[in-house]
This record gives sequence, C-alpha cells and structure tokens, in this order.
Amino acid sequence: MNATWRPYWVGAGIGVLSWVAFAVMNQPIGISTTVSAASGACLTPLLGAEAVASNAYWKKTPLKLDYPTVFVLGTFLGALASVIWGRAFRWQVVPPVWRSRFGGRAWVRLAAAFLGGVVVLYGARLAGGCTSGHGISGTLQLALSSWVFFLSLFASGVATALALFGRTGK
Repeated sequence: MNATWRPYWVGAGIGVLSWVAFAVMNQPIGISTTVSAASGACLTPLLGAEAVASNAYWKKTPLKLDYPTVFVLGTFLGALASVIWGRAFRWQVVPPVWRSRFGGRAWVRLAAAFLGGVVVLYGARLAGGCTSGHGISGTLQLALSSWVFFLSLFASGVATALALFGRTGK
C-alpha cells in the first residue's frame, strides 16, 4: 500500500499547527533560520570556532536547543514517519525522473541538490524567511512581504520546472 496524503487535510493540519505554534510558543513556524544556525555549527570543525563566532550572521543566530530547533527535528522525523507509514521509503541517490532527464551520475545529482539547497537557503535568508516562515506563517498573518515572497516563489518554481523538465514533465 502506498498512502496518499489528501491535500485539503494536510492544508488544514498545517493551519492548525500554525495556530498551535502561535498559541503555545508565541512564534510562527519556520525553518531557514535554524538551518542557517546549524550550518554554522557544522562549519565549526572546518573553519574553527573563532571564525564562526566572529561571523556577524552566526553571532546573531547561534544554534541552540529551542522551539525552532525542535520544530526542524520534528519536521524531519515527521517526514520520515510519513514515508515509512505510507511504505514509500527507499534509498535513492538518483531518482528516476532525474535519471531520465539528466543521466544517472550520482555526483551530478548530489552537486545539483547541494547547490540548489545553498541558493534556496541564501534566498530565504535574504528574504527574511522561507516557504514555511513566509509562505505559511506570514501569509496567515496577511503580511504583504510574505504574499510577494510566496507568489515569487511559486512563479520561479514553475519557471524552473519548465526550464529543467519542459512542458511534458519528463
């Protein structure tokens, strides 16, 4: 059995989660700030503790065990539970849709995924929030900046998908 999540139920669940986050933690849901802080912690062995501590961004947003960090960990664990429960979990370095369009070289897929993640995370921090921070929490609060972000994200996602996969999606 491969469980399919019903989008209306998922949307309602995300809405309720947002309400709970605001009511209980007095904070919106969001991920990019914590992921950026974690990147500083991960780079400490490579760059040294002094270099990370003296960086203006990481000084402002150090990694700590708090609600946003637990939210990021919960997001990962929830996604993992979802694919296991739906019997959809499989280890794939090169998914079939990527293989059919770009070939089966694992290093190309991993490099593209890494670079794409860096660009998206940089853009999210530049915009002051990510798809969950702006796209969910900000739009729920009717923040104009979040609506501009979300519409721009959607348009650039469509443009990127068309550029990479064409109109057929294959």
